[in-house]
Formats: sequence, C-alpha cells, structure tokens
Amino acid sequence: MVCMKILTAAEMGEADRASVTAGISMATLMQHAGESVARFVRSQYPQAQRVTVLCGTGNNGGDGFIAAKVLADAGVDVAVLLVGDEAKLKGEAADAYSLLDGRGVAVFAFEAEGLGALLSGADLLLDAVTGTGFKAPLRGDAVVLRELISGLKVPVVAVDLPTGWDADSVVETFPGAFRADAVVTFTAPKLAHVLGHLTPGVFGPVVVVGIGSPESAVVSQQRLVWAGASKRMTEKVRPINSNKGKFGRVLLIGGALGKAGAPSMSSLACLRTGAGLVTVAVPAVILPTVAAITPELMCAPLVHDAEGVLSLAALEIALKLAEKMDVLAVGPGISTEGEASEFVRRFVAETKQALVLDADGLNAFAGKTDLLRARGGALVLTPHPGEMATLLGVTVKEVEADRVNLARKFATEHGLTLVLKGWRTLVAHPDGTVAVNTSGNPSMAKGGSGDILTGIVAAMVAQHRENVAEAVNAAVYLHGLAGDFAAHAMDEHCVLATDTVAHLSAAFRYRSQDTDGFEWIAGLRK
Repeated sequence: MVCMKILTAAEMGEADRASVTAGISMATLMQHAGESVARFVRSQYPQAQRVTVLCGTGNNGGDGFIAAKVLADAGVDVAVLLVGDEAKLKGEAADAYSLLDGRGVAVFAFEAEGLGALLSGADLLLDAVTGTGFKAPLRGDAVVLRELISGLKVPVVAVDLPTGWDADSVVETFPGAFRADAVVTFTAPKLAHVLGHLTPGVFGPVVVVGIGSPESAVVSQQRLVWAGASKRMTEKVRPINSNKGKFGRVLLIGGALGKAGAPSMSSLACLRTGAGLVTVAVPAVILPTVAAITPELMCAPLVHDAEGVLSLAALEIALKLAEKMDVLAVGPGISTEGEASEFVRRFVAETKQALVLDADGLNAFAGKTDLLRARGGALVLTPHPGEMATLLGVTVKEVEADRVNLARKFATEHGLTLVLKGWRTLVAHPDGTVAVNTSGNPSMAKGGSGDILTGIVAAMVAQHRENVAEAVNAAVYLHGLAGDFAAHAMDEHCVLATDTVAHLSAAFRYRSQDTDGFEWIAGLRK
C-alpha cells in the first residue's frame, strides 16, 4: 500500500533518533527543516518582504533560526523574537542561533512593551516557539504573545505545529494554541495534523515535507496512515489497449418509491469515477426516473410491493444480474419497509463479489452484524455516525467518543473495511490499519453526499480489485477533494451533492505534492 504514516509525538522522537543512528545528524535534520520552511514562505507568500520569526529555545526554535537565516540570505527583511532565555539555548538550537551573526537579522528579547509594533509591522509571522514535544498548557510570555497575535491580521505560518497545540491531540480545535494560517511539518504528520483543524479557514494549508529521515526510521505503532496517499493509484495513465471490461462491471441495487434520487446519484458517480460498465437495478416503478440520469447507465427493473419497496420476489433476478458483475453496491434509497431488509440480508449472504453496503442496506443489519462475518468476498461498509450507532445499538455520542478504536475494532472483528464518515472520515481495514481522510468541507453536509460516495467507492474497487484497501482510501479522498473543488467554485451554502460529481475531473487531475516537495495533506495547493 502507498502510505504516509501518521505518528504520535513519541514516535516522531523515535524517528529522529533512528535517523541519527542511520547517519543523519540532528543538525542536518534541523538545517533541512529550516530551509523547507523558508522555501514554503518564499513560494506561498512571495510578497512578504518583512518577516518576524518567533523562536523558542528548543529545537523548534532552531528550525526557526535556520529559516530566518535562509530568508535573510534571500534578501528578506527578517527580525527574530526570542521567546525565552538565551542562556537556555543548547546543542543544535544554539548552533543554529549562532548562524544569525552577520546576517543582518535583528534579534529581540521578549519584552511586552513594543511587541505590538514589531509584530504588526511584519508582512508575515513565523511561529517557531514550540513544536511536537510540547505539552499543554502554555504559560508566561507565550500566553502574552498568543493574545497579541490573535488580534492581528498578519498571516502566521506555524513551524511543525501552532505553538501550544499538543501533537497527540485528537480534538478538532485547541483554544489554547496560537493562530495559524498555514502549517509546515516534517517527515510525517502527527495526530493533531490530521485529526485537528489547525487553521481558521476550511482550506488553510497543512503540508508535510521530508527532511532526510530514511523510510525505515518512520514507524507507526498506531497503524495510522493518511488516506490521500492512496490517490497515487489513480495517477497512472490507462493502457492504450483498453476496453470497458478492464475497468470493472458494477451492479448497484437500491431505490424505492419516492427515493429514486439515491440510486441515480450513486450510479452517476460510479460512471464518472471510471467504472467500465454500470447497471442499476431498482423497483420497476422508479426505473424511468433513474434511467433518465444519463444514457450511459444500464437499468434493470425489480419486483416491488404495492408501496414501491423491493420484495423478496426480486431476489432471484438480482442474484442472476450479480453473476456477471465484479462489484456490487447495495443500499442507496432501498428503504427498510416491507421485505427490503430481508432482501438485503439474503442478497449479501448469497453473493461473493466485492460489495459496498450503505444507507438502509446498513440498517438491514442493525443488531445482526454477526451475519456480516460469515460473508466471503471483500465487504465495504460506509456508515455515518447515526448508521454506525444503529448497527451497534449504541448512541451517536458513544460512536464519536473514540472513533479510531471503535472503527478499528469493528473492522478487524468482522473482517471488513469500514468507512466511518464525519469530520475526518476514517477508513478501517481488516488488518487493523486505519486511514484518516483530510479532504472535504462543510458544503458536503447535505443529502446525497453518502450516495455519491457509494458510487465512487464501488467504481474504485471495480478498477482496482487486486487492492481493495487502497482503492477505498483513494475513493474517500477523491470524494472529499471533489467537494473541495466544488466549494472553491461556489459558495459553500449552494453546493449540491451532484456538484461534487461535476468536479471529480479536477480531483483526479489534482496532485497533492507540489514541485517544491510539499505534500498538501490539507488545503488545496496553488
């Protein structure tokens, strides 16, 4: 699996030590880190000619000293504010500090009087006061500095982490931390980078850059990875000698009277994501509506009851259709009325192809999740927190309390892939790996988004049947990324679920790594 590991603060420390053991000195790592920060500032804030660097006395401050030196050498007017006692500078940080001599960099000791002018007079602030090793809360001068910065309009780029943010935090916001408009971290993201909302806007950049640590030094005992890395699998050019059969046959079953939109949107998304052939099977009463979504879609009518809900009489036809398919998707709009839930359970039990289960297809297994363990073939569940709570017979609050461990436990115990949707959607795999997704935005909080995701997941699995885990990771990231492009093009209030489908092409063409080597794990790169 193509992956970017997510580390705890302790694991990051181990990675640094392992790098030193491998022959990469701490001084070299610090040099590369500082140079990377300066490069990010020059590329993303080219108009910033006056930069004030806020430096602590630890290694994070050392990164800031190197960045200050590099920026000064490039002709930027740089000032350094030392937050702490100069006598406390030790080792590589002290060595980096000494490099400022003769560079024309003004160094200021921390004095509350006059700080406002120093800060507000800058075009950009670099925050290098505390980093991954910090444990909350902030105290003393850093608190004063935090309050001053919060009232300024000057952009702030955080080095490693916004000062005061705990690297191991899994909360969305951390009120005691510095404001940050962008974050540059090194080697690998930490928990806070992927599970926290570090920047005030939806699209504030959080980027990761390598600084020389060998891959063998980066170990995640938590088995957490970034979902976006899996998108690499979509960036290969298709073979010139291709045909529709090579990209998978998908059967999508769903819908009920009054719920024609769900299977329609899923099917459209499935086609747009690149599946070779897509067939939708729905109650006959809604077939004309679903068929009208696009002429490329193949359709099959299924038997339904007087209320327009699938009946068990449709099972034989559905199973016959499934025989020629590579991937099955069940649930969008299917209802839990009448015999629909029993239809779902029997269809799932009697098929062996890779299968994506969503919406009321999930609700059919409420209190009956043991039935999922017995199924052969890859199985992907895509619940939102409410559906997950229904499956487990718990409250949404209990689901949200420890999402990572809950998702991992369910996936490993049932031998399936679980896509637990929400803020930072999680993709938990049977082997215990959990991928964290960082794309997406509040504009996607509308009916139909889950149906779109079902179609994207089914299409990705159809095209990459040999690697279901990576295909699902990539699908979740693509869905959120398409939503990000839609929100950029429109006001977030106005984005519809189908607008994400319209922006899938932009999502496919997007490359999260820029030409300077920064991996944009949050925000859209320019």
